[in-house]
Amino acid sequence: MKIYKSHFTEKESDITIISESINAISTAKEEFSIHRRILEKYISTHKEFQTTFSPIEVESKHKIINLMTEGAQICDVGPMATVAGAFADLMLEVMKKGSKANPTPARIALVENGGEIAIDSEKSMKIALYAGENKLQLNIGFLVEEKDCPMGIASSSAKIGHAISLGQSDVVTIFAHNATIADGAATKIGNLVKGDDVEQSIQKALDKIDDIEGVLGAFICRNDKIGYSGYIPKMFHITGEKDAILKNKFVHSDSEEFEIIK
Repeated sequence: MKIYKSHFTEKESDITIISESINAISTAKEEFSIHRRILEKYISTHKEFQTTFSPIEVESKHKIINLMTEGAQICDVGPMATVAGAFADLMLEVMKKGSKANPTPARIALVENGGEIAIDSEKSMKIALYAGENKLQLNIGFLVEEKDCPMGIASSSAKIGHAISLGQSDVVTIFAHNATIADGAATKIGNLVKGDDVEQSIQKALDKIDDIEGVLGAFICRNDKIGYSGYIPKMFHITGEKDAILKNKFVHSDSEEFEIIK
């Protein structure tokens, strides 16, 4: 079975889609554009929705706004802390649905939006995580199997990327029932990993994951310490330079190259 990979950027969004269905990939791209326009129009007249670091009550007929609002309330963060995951979830949803544009639901569906991942796949997928230049030289991968799906995966870091983190982690990775919750929870848990006692800061953050509905598990790395709690997919160690890890962050179970499409 051929598996296709498509990558594109639109303004701040950097998106990769993987599927055996070209129709599903096209449908996901169209869905992203629709919800992106809706969100841009909404925040142009609702500034607080974009700027607050806390959940807010809103009434909207738009799925993207409601999904972000609900995720923010569950995770106790601002709505924009869930935006990348929410887009990924909505794109995954249309890939898995039958429609006129996508007659056969995708059997393999993965959407990555700025590092936040929504996946629902019959084939196992290896996903690499770059954890920065930490003392452990630790970069790991997770094997997401069919039994794990659907799953959302999101990461927060005080040292990598452009997203705001109030913590001090090398990386916090959250596994949840969907990417919206994973995205918001990664921000919330990542903000807790701070303080002079590194081990205590990790444990304090891990103790909070059970308080967030929909979170399955968490993996945290800070300096020379790691910790994890709850359910996480099988882990494996990755070696290599940052660019190579990020370039080849997805490998499906047959270990064949993806066919690249626009």
